[in-house]
Amino acid sequence: MCASPPLPERAAVGRRHLAREVAMQVIFEMEHREGDPETAVRYHFEDQPGTEDQVRFALALVQGTLDNREEIDREIAASSTHWTLDQMAGVERAVLRLTLYELLYSPDVPVKAAINESIELAKTFGGDEAGRFVNGVLGRVASHLSRSAG
Repeated sequence: MCASPPLPERAAVGRRHLAREVAMQVIFEMEHREGDPETAVRYHFEDQPGTEDQVRFALALVQGTLDNREEIDREIAASSTHWTLDQMAGVERAVLRLTLYELLYSPDVPVKAAINESIELAKTFGGDEAGRFVNGVLGRVASHLSRSAG
């Protein structure tokens, strides 16, 4: 059997999207119940095919978000002009926390790409209005981040 050719760069984005989707779901769940992040991540990957790299990436996102939640929540609160964290829907809060983790702690992630990814997650799990809300909050966050939005 021949070895498969490497996947094009676009497929790598898709692999990361799946990991971010799982990470967002776990972040949402862990807000409402205690548990082991790794067990939760692996549970979600049982329902869909995923590589060990995707599992590790999702777990790193979840753990990083949980470990830095206080600072992330402060940033969200400062950037949300009309809604407190408690007033936000759980999906939007989970998406914002995940994205803020990447924006604040993963300088290799382009701001624009992180925002676009988060809008898609918000729309998928929370609807069009969720996408607009997340876009607005993250737009304010991006306006005062020091790195490039490209």
